[in-house]
Amino acid sequence: MLYWLIDYLNILHDKTIASVGLRSLLAVLTSLVIVIGFGRPVITYLRELKYGQAVRNDGPKTHLAKQGTPTMGGVLILAAIGISTLLWTNLANPYVWIVMAVMAIFGAVGWADDWLKIKHKNPQGLIARKKYFWLSVGSLIAGVWLYIIAKGQADITATQAMQDLLIPLTKNWIIPLSAIPFGIGFIGFTYLVLAGSSNAVNLTDGLDGLVSLPVALVATGLGVFAYISGNAVWANYMNVPFIAYNSDVVVICAAMVGACLGFLWYNASPAEVFMGDVGALSLGGMLGVIAIMTRQEIAFAIMGGIFVAEALSVMLQVGSYKLRKKRIFLMAPLHHHFEEKGLKETKVVARFYIICIILVVLGLMTLKLR
Repeated sequence: MLYWLIDYLNILHDKTIASVGLRSLLAVLTSLVIVIGFGRPVITYLRELKYGQAVRNDGPKTHLAKQGTPTMGGVLILAAIGISTLLWTNLANPYVWIVMAVMAIFGAVGWADDWLKIKHKNPQGLIARKKYFWLSVGSLIAGVWLYIIAKGQADITATQAMQDLLIPLTKNWIIPLSAIPFGIGFIGFTYLVLAGSSNAVNLTDGLDGLVSLPVALVATGLGVFAYISGNAVWANYMNVPFIAYNSDVVVICAAMVGACLGFLWYNASPAEVFMGDVGALSLGGMLGVIAIMTRQEIAFAIMGGIFVAEALSVMLQVGSYKLRKKRIFLMAPLHHHFEEKGLKETKVVARFYIICIILVVLGLMTLKLR
């Protein structure tokens, strides 16, 4: 909205006012102010509604004290991102609406899951098959939408670049997903990335403040990739596909950073509010679809290594118990394993932060090591 107004006023004034960099900064500040400013009344309202967190009886005993802490705070995160996006992006850009659609669909699934947990005082929430069905629907919608946009490009090279999987640390190696007929390869891969990333972030959301900062860090890394791929000069210099639509994806990444940092203000230990599935599922889905848009899925897996490790720990634990009736970890996801080994929650979170910073730096280094 404001982008169009600024663009109109720039007929007479300096064009830098509407630059991606400035709009990204404004998006960070807007979402940050919204979350911090409305955080306290939202927490109070959630507490009055008795929207308290249901805690697993088989989890770490230290978590039993968290029973009743307000949850579903992720609604505030999504509202802040949505408002910032509407204010500071070019709404004619189809990538903006794809990210917003993913946020809305995945957020709705998470909201239903949180609501059932609160209503029935049961940490199980939405039936697994229903949850994965609707997450699959959202992932496939995003995949088909992106495929249609790619096929609509006038240049066949651009069409291929918007679908093929890049291999980091190489200059010309790719996996040609565009060669598979009817977009099956690209759409299927998009589905896997979105479904995987949303669930991985959701599984990570088990300790006070554990998800907020890593999501902000990974969103920052993806924002750098989006800025480079959305600029023809930088894309050519860094040897990545030029995808003009990504210029406004940078602004969305910035809005995510501001919203997550603002939420950490209240979510840091001891947490006053939890984001719930409504926040974790949608943020994970947004990171996944942005990774697809920037064609940096492997770099995303590196930067989001914390999320990958958490998801793998659950998969390995379940698989091992079913096959051997033995557990690999003391408890899954991975952060609970370290708690069971005697580490304090705050120390686990701090170490995960450090690891995430290192991984984001490594992911960004793939830009130059080509």
